[in-house]
Amino acid sequence: MSNINNKGLVLIISSPSGAGKTTICKELIDQVSDIDLSVSVTTRKKRKDEIEGKHYFFKTDKEFSKLIKQNEFLEYANVFGCLYGTLKNEVVSKINNGTDVIVDIDWQGTRQISKYLPHDIVKVFILPPSMKELEYRLGKRASENKENFLKRMSEAKKEISHYKEYDFVLVNCEVQNIVNKIKSILYSERLRRHRQYTLRKTLDKLLKN
Repeated sequence: MSNINNKGLVLIISSPSGAGKTTICKELIDQVSDIDLSVSVTTRKKRKDEIEGKHYFFKTDKEFSKLIKQNEFLEYANVFGCLYGTLKNEVVSKINNGTDVIVDIDWQGTRQISKYLPHDIVKVFILPPSMKELEYRLGKRASENKENFLKRMSEAKKEISHYKEYDFVLVNCEVQNIVNKIKSILYSERLRRHRQYTLRKTLDKLLKN
């Protein structure tokens, strides 16, 4: 621990589907040092361009259930028929070693992690610039299936209704602008007193004189 100046934090990024959080998370990883993206476990099928351990840890329903029984998750949820979960070890080991971790989850997952790591999380909610723009983006994703589109819009409105549970609420009008705002939040949160491992040593030296 002597080589680590600060404890890491968990940066939770939530938004309705289509508000741009995947792009935002990617930009944060590219632009900020000492930060990593939590790799979730999922039961959904692996896509052609996805890599095990980089994009997701792919598990069967049986394997996922075993992890639940072993209490391995900080949070887990059923999203559109597939299970997704955040591993405790994947997050806790990193923040204890001074690395911040971005966790891309919904309001339900945020509540679960808040109970387990109440002092280590910073919660950011991303809003779309307008519902019309969100409808356009979700319509493109589900253009072949009107029922799927309506379901996603309903879920998006439900997600937005939980914005009050977050520390910061930002409107994504332009990606780099919102990334800059989140970077400012992150840099400030890193300086919180309880995250500074070396502060006690500094204070002891100051108060000795």
